[in-house]
Amino acid sequence: MPLITYWKKAVLENYVTFSGRSNRPEFWWFILAVILVNLALSPIPIISNIWGIGMLLPQFAASFRRLHDTGRSGWWLLLWLVPIIGWIILIVWHASSGDGGPNKYGSPSGAPATPSGSPLPPPPPPPV
Repeated sequence: MPLITYWKKAVLENYVTFSGRSNRPEFWWFILAVILVNLALSPIPIISNIWGIGMLLPQFAASFRRLHDTGRSGWWLLLWLVPIIGWIILIVWHASSGDGGPNKYGSPSGAPATPSGSPLPPPPPPPV
């Protein structure tokens, strides 16, 4: 259930919101949802391509917000253009914990609560 919750939050509520912050669970559950849908749609190339194009902006926005949560500017996303080294640095930054308190990009985003009131469990770490 957290997969759908975080996907809805990232796509439906923050489709192209590049400001603010995104905590680790929100970011990684969203990325997992995008990957799973891409895999499911891969047998139908035209639909898969349309989905991929439609998810470009939300992925950039989620990455910007995740970098903001770690206290970095979204411009650091340009490291993706540096093969291997840039990719590793960005994955480490995306997987690192965010600033505990408010930073220049806003206050931390809280994880949605389950009906019992406890926060959702964090997603598993990304594969290496």
